[in-house]
Amino acid sequence: MSDAVTDGATIGPLDIRRVMAALPHRYPMLLVDRVEEIVPNRSIRAIKAVSFNEGFFQGHFPGRPIMPGVLIVEALAQAAGVLAVESFGLSGTGKLVYFMAIEGAKFRTPVEPGVLLTLEVEVVQLRGKICKFAGKASIAGKLAAEAQFTAMIADPPSE
Repeated sequence: MSDAVTDGATIGPLDIRRVMAALPHRYPMLLVDRVEEIVPNRSIRAIKAVSFNEGFFQGHFPGRPIMPGVLIVEALAQAAGVLAVESFGLSGTGKLVYFMAIEGAKFRTPVEPGVLLTLEVEVVQLRGKICKFAGKASIAGKLAAEAQFTAMIADPPSE
């Protein structure tokens, strides 16, 4: 991880093309639409535009569509993945950021179609290839969900 960005210069905003360069995820599993700001090795603020056209709303729940909590946590983890990739200069290298653990996930308010979900993730600890993060998802400043999670930076599986 010697290529880490260490000058503290803020990065952003990043459009969807730059997000897609950092993450291997694609529709329907790409859950970060835009990055507002990255402070390398420290934090990221990203946006997920929650649309009624998302496939999961068809069954979760008919008549009362709510974004599944597990997908909110996944969106936070993807934001953390962008933070890690951009902090370590790994964009375009093929490296992946794998979930290892989720702790303390709490859901405070339902996330419904038509909102902008703000994803804020901070680095708790960086140790080699292992990263610990704390994330919060909010809607117009109101906390919707929070979790702590651990991820590992690794090569993709061999074919």
